[in-house]
Amino acid sequence: MDLLQPDMMADIVDNGVLKSDITLIITVGVKMILTVMLGGMCGILCGVFANIAAQGFGNDLRKDLFTKIMNLSFQQTDKISTGSLVTRLTNDVTQVQNMVMMAVRGFVRNSVMFVGGIFMLYRQSPKFALVAACGLPFVVVFVVFFLRKASPLFAIVQKKLDGINNVMQETVAGSRVVKAYVREEYELSRFDETNDALCKENLRVQTLLAYMSPCMNIVLNVCVVTVILVGGYTAKAGGTITPGNTMAAITYLAQILHGITFMANIFQTFSRAKASADRINEVLESPEIITDGTSEKEPEGKGTIEFRNVSFAYPESDGQYILEDISFKVNQGETLAIIGATGSGKSSLVHLIPRFYDATEGEVLVDGINVRDYELTALRDKIAIVLQKAELYSRSIAENISWSKSGATPEEIKRAAQIAQADDFICNTTYGYYTPVTEGGHSLSGGQKQRISISRAILKEHEILIFDDSTSALDLKTEAALYKALGEDCPDVTKIIIAQRIASVKGADRIAVLDNGRISAIGTHDELMKTSEIYKDIYRSQLKEGEDE
Repeated sequence: MDLLQPDMMADIVDNGVLKSDITLIITVGVKMILTVMLGGMCGILCGVFANIAAQGFGNDLRKDLFTKIMNLSFQQTDKISTGSLVTRLTNDVTQVQNMVMMAVRGFVRNSVMFVGGIFMLYRQSPKFALVAACGLPFVVVFVVFFLRKASPLFAIVQKKLDGINNVMQETVAGSRVVKAYVREEYELSRFDETNDALCKENLRVQTLLAYMSPCMNIVLNVCVVTVILVGGYTAKAGGTITPGNTMAAITYLAQILHGITFMANIFQTFSRAKASADRINEVLESPEIITDGTSEKEPEGKGTIEFRNVSFAYPESDGQYILEDISFKVNQGETLAIIGATGSGKSSLVHLIPRFYDATEGEVLVDGINVRDYELTALRDKIAIVLQKAELYSRSIAENISWSKSGATPEEIKRAAQIAQADDFICNTTYGYYTPVTEGGHSLSGGQKQRISISRAILKEHEILIFDDSTSALDLKTEAALYKALGEDCPDVTKIIIAQRIASVKGADRIAVLDNGRISAIGTHDELMKTSEIYKDIYRSQLKEGEDE
């Protein structure tokens, strides 16, 4: 519709205004109005459909990307960083989404305007088309030059944005530590430095691209002046070019070069989206490191765990083993406690059971089957684990507990909380089990958060229960009551307890002493007091010698 209007205007000028034909002016004018209305309606629908397409694409891409992130191993998320994943899920997807909208709407429209404009310009006069043909190479050179310079900078901008998200996440999550150490000024300066780096890179890109439009406008204006001169000289010489043709040619030329300018902006969006798409594809195309097994072997027992000559090194540790030649077996219903110095590999050991990481050497078996041969869902359904850091969500206490079991009844939730020694303090809160928990559980004490996390693990139907130093914030009386309730309510559940305190592990069926990634001794408390110097040293450092006697 836009391409028809200059031709109609030329008809009005040449055959209406210059020949004083009012009827033609009115008739063609009405046609122009109807054309504009039809074009406007199509433009509205184009905008609506382009947005529907772009929003739908962004919606699908975010879901696929989030699904992939949920399936990444700890090794992969550690490598990419949480802040970078947040940027890719939000800003990078938005960049690609904008590219889709520009492609659906702008690319199609301006391609038609460019090709159709040249055709209509040629209809006015081949000389006008020749003028446009002379100007186009300069425009193309400018577009290619500036976009080639700007494209590498878009990836740098996105990385700088990663830095801002990392700083924000760390500072906000650790805001209590920041305030406790009065480090607000330091964190502000760190954020300022990161933000300034982002601003600097953005300015580099925008400054470079700012030269592009003026250069293209110079070409446009030179072409317009040339068309006027060609039209004027030809009309003066009695040629076939009329004033109406010249006016139409100027409009078509403006449409052509405007289309090219818009296409340049689209290519700019494409370049920015390409940098974001590469970052998104880096996640989407990440190979699955922890994959499902295919074993059809029937489990032997229910809750047995066995380590056979297991050694483990983190992927980024250059082969330095955290665990070496670990071998032991835990039978169904047995409680194994693990104790050792900080950094001895206790948490790394239990992370191999649900396959948060895979053993570097040796085998980890659950119910007689290598954990690598399980489907991940089937393996992790057998296990309930409470990690060192209690992870709570911004929802009610009941919802935090029932998060491990869909459709849990209020009675089941309350029973799990009673076993975890959490029911008393929950009932004393403002709204009981419906009391909202703030982000990260900051509205609760450390011991309360741990007991809610333990309640969540107990509620889950499981064969193996792992406490990764998850009772450290409980007093000894509460901890003793917890273990007693667990023994009475879950006698057939295999339990692995990591703890730093002798008092936390004394009642276990067996205690494994880890020393520099190796099991130095394993046995009951009484046996270790006779045979393990390391265990006796830990005991003496925590309790007065002879106190038990």
